[in-house]
Amino acid sequence: MRIILLVALLAATLPVHAQTLRFAIAADAATLDPHAVNLLTTTRLTASVYESLVARDKDFNIVPGLAISWTQPDPLTWRFTLRPGVKFHEGEAFTADDVVFSIERTLHPLSQLKSSVEGVERAVRVDDLTVDLKMKQPNPVLLLHLFQLRIMSRAWAARHNALTPQNFNDKEDTYAARNTNGTGPYKVVLRQPDLKTVLQEHAQWWNRSSPERGNVKEIVWTPISSNGTRVAALLSGEVDFVIDPPVQDVESLKSNARIRIVEGREARVVYLGFDVHRDELLYGTKGKNPFKDPRVRQAVAHAVDVDLVRDKVYRGYSNPTFSISAPGVRGYSRELDARPKVDRALARKLLAQAGYPDGFDVTLDCVNVVPTAHLCQAIPPMLAQVGIRVTPNLLPTPNFNPKIQALDTSMWLQSWGAVTHDSLYVLQSLLYTRQETKGALGDYNLGRWTNSEFDSLVDRVRVETDLAKRDRLIHDALAIVARDVPIVPLTQNIIPWAMRSNVQAASAPNNIPYFFRFRIS
Repeated sequence: MRIILLVALLAATLPVHAQTLRFAIAADAATLDPHAVNLLTTTRLTASVYESLVARDKDFNIVPGLAISWTQPDPLTWRFTLRPGVKFHEGEAFTADDVVFSIERTLHPLSQLKSSVEGVERAVRVDDLTVDLKMKQPNPVLLLHLFQLRIMSRAWAARHNALTPQNFNDKEDTYAARNTNGTGPYKVVLRQPDLKTVLQEHAQWWNRSSPERGNVKEIVWTPISSNGTRVAALLSGEVDFVIDPPVQDVESLKSNARIRIVEGREARVVYLGFDVHRDELLYGTKGKNPFKDPRVRQAVAHAVDVDLVRDKVYRGYSNPTFSISAPGVRGYSRELDARPKVDRALARKLLAQAGYPDGFDVTLDCVNVVPTAHLCQAIPPMLAQVGIRVTPNLLPTPNFNPKIQALDTSMWLQSWGAVTHDSLYVLQSLLYTRQETKGALGDYNLGRWTNSEFDSLVDRVRVETDLAKRDRLIHDALAIVARDVPIVPLTQNIIPWAMRSNVQAASAPNNIPYFFRFRIS
């Protein structure tokens, strides 16, 4: 009944005209607070509303954004000259005060976006249109990180008691979690979580004359969790664009003259994570934790047939990988991306050497969104062949993320995107020894793996200004990951976008639709 109502709602309430884009997606944004949570579902929405000091052009090159230029007066200072005449959606003028505030807010302990200001200690206002970023240590690729920084109005946040980020993990309700005020091409005019969000163009957007700008004036954003209903809405013309069509339907959609498929490789890796810290599994065999032994993790790597995953789960829309840093990301090494061959005899031998000749039991936590849900069900039979008995636990996104971030898991399936297109972001967020009180370091090291040699290499990466040396340090850090296997990378996905044939759009390697570039004919 709910599915029928959703389709009826789409048909009855969405205006059909050339400049309205009707967009359907499986999962809604978790919050509108741009500094609260590091989730792709949220970033897809906030990226159209909030902007940063730097932007990326259609070829994904760094270009000026809210800053028109930048210099480095010394290795520990970046000076940004801000763009004059920029207005927030509610009419306030954009100034250096908003940059200082947004960086302070991003550095707040509740923020999960600290990686966007990697190495920054504080921001200092020089004058209305000049701001200095004072660094704790040099960061030669700071601009790659700053692309993820979202600028919010200080005055607006103060007016609405939103000076600090939403406490997302504790499900705090704040004004900034439900409302927005950015400088971006679109503003939120209606927000009904998990039902509908409407964005309309920002009439005073500073970049309206961009040659990249399309003609979309309004976006109607509708979460439709059912794959079948989402595709049916696209085929019937009730929606114009689906960012996550089921891979099993893509070939059929390609044969439909009314549908256009745009494909791109996403800088995101799907991986298996393990609790390598506790002495006893929370969910599985009691009295021990097999994942503390690297031989067990190596056994998992040899037991999972990623070629079969590519062919059967992703229908060809994935590339097997063994590197958590994806191709196209600075520091990626093709040499270290060679997957261990599928060898179940070797896997059983490694388990026996680790003291588990009869295997063990464990629960695998996954989000119940396809194709991840299908992968979650494909992995247990593969591991069962070597004696690892896996029970899949499929959870809705709002339940899955808080669960694993609370470390309430023994084994989980997740993906991680190098949103900065720099390996440091992946290494220090996912694998650096978890530092509860030290900013971004280890924030997402949910298995609590620790390796002092690895940490030392990452520390050097963070301050090395010679990019060739920096790349070599990244290579050495990735080599330790490949050897110790704290996580098992599985696949880098190829992302198909499905749209009506009258919609023109180009995919981006971060799998975020930049709607201001879309054109409807």
